[in-house]
Parts: sequence; structure tokens; C-alpha cells
Amino acid sequence: MERVCRSYGYFNGLEVHRDGSKGGSCLAWKEEVSISVQSFLRRHIDAHVVDQNNEQWWIFTGFYGSPYAQEREESWNLLKSLRHNEEQSWFVYGDFNEIMYGFEKKGGLPREERRMEDFCNALKEYQLIDVGYLGNWFTWERGNFPETNIRKCLDR
Repeated sequence: MERVCRSYGYFNGLEVHRDGSKGGSCLAWKEEVSISVQSFLRRHIDAHVVDQNNEQWWIFTGFYGSPYAQEREESWNLLKSLRHNEEQSWFVYGDFNEIMYGFEKKGGLPREERRMEDFCNALKEYQLIDVGYLGNWFTWERGNFPETNIRKCLDR
């Protein structure tokens, strides 16, 4: 990861190693950006970012939700614990390993309504909104054949 970051001009950073074949994250930034990492563990990186132009700061959280359904509530509780100050701007980015709506999954068994509701309720409670992005709609895919292919929108 260090080689990739340096090739794009990011000389500062933090890498949280993956757990087996799951997870892992990296936060990298250029020298002209002031970032103070507050905490990190296997499922998050939490940092204060200082806007040097107007001397304001905001919170950035890189997040990796548990890939296991039985640990999803633990993921939402982690996210809640990272919400330090409701007055401060907070940007969360990552792989939540959950979808908000049924149309965000194609193939396989339908997602349980309760799981999607729990995710939407967590986002609402923590005052987070999906700002969208440009790129492929589905951010996760498994299966090489049309009859076994499953795609999901897990990254936000």
C-alpha cells in the first residue's frame, strides 16, 4: 500500500491491516493537508482534518462494517461511538457491508427487510446521508456465471 500511496504523491498515511481476507483500510494524505489521527482499529480510522484556508476542522472516519450479519449491530454501535460531537461536520466513508434498499442487490436471495431497516435507522440516528459517487453502481460482486452472479452496493 505504501508504494501505491507514494506513486500518487501521498507521503503521509496509516494502514490498518486486514483480518484474514476481510477488511483492511488505508488513509493517505498529501503534505499540505493537516490530519490528526484520533483512533484506529481493525474496522475504522478516525481523524481530524484541518482546513488550513479558513482554519476550520472536520472529522473523517474510514469505516469497515462487519461482513457477518450477526455482528452488524456491533458495527452500528462502533459507528455511534465515533460520533463525537453533533455540532462538528463528519464525513464517513467506507464499506458498510450492508445495503439500504432491495434494488441495491442483484442476484441471490433477497436481503432481509429488517437488516436494511437497521442500517437506514443507524444512518438516520447518526445524522449521516448517502452523498453518492460516480462509478459503477455495484461496488461488490461475486460469481462468474449469470445464474450465480451476485452484485451489491456496499460502499458509501
